[in-house]
Amino acid sequence: QVQLVESGGGLVQPGGSLRLSCAASGFTFSRSTMSWYRQAPGKERELVASSSTVGVTITAADSVKGRFTMSRDNAKNTVYLQMNSLKPEDTAVYICNARSAYWNDAYNYWGQGTQVTVSS
Repeated sequence: QVQLVESGGGLVQPGGSLRLSCAASGFTFSRSTMSWYRQAPGKERELVASSSTVGVTITAADSVKGRFTMSRDNAKNTVYLQMNSLKPEDTAVYICNARSAYWNDAYNYWGQGTQVTVSS
């Protein structure tokens, strides 16, 4: 079965750091574009960062540029989101996404999310 399991969330003080992980199984991870999204209460889901099949990453959200870094390890079927200098505004559920990277396939999978709370 397809699974995307996020971990690493929790409560952290402003200025602190967290490293999120997303472990994938049940599909061909190496053919997938992987992304991190987040959704805060009362706000729309926001794309945070994406990573190509070979690990070329972009940080999509201007609010986290310079603070968040996405990476992937195809050997471990895992993607990461290193979050530094966290702000209260970063509080959200962070959700892992896998989407097919090629035209001969089509899928779009979502994890359940992990809560990140930034508060003193």
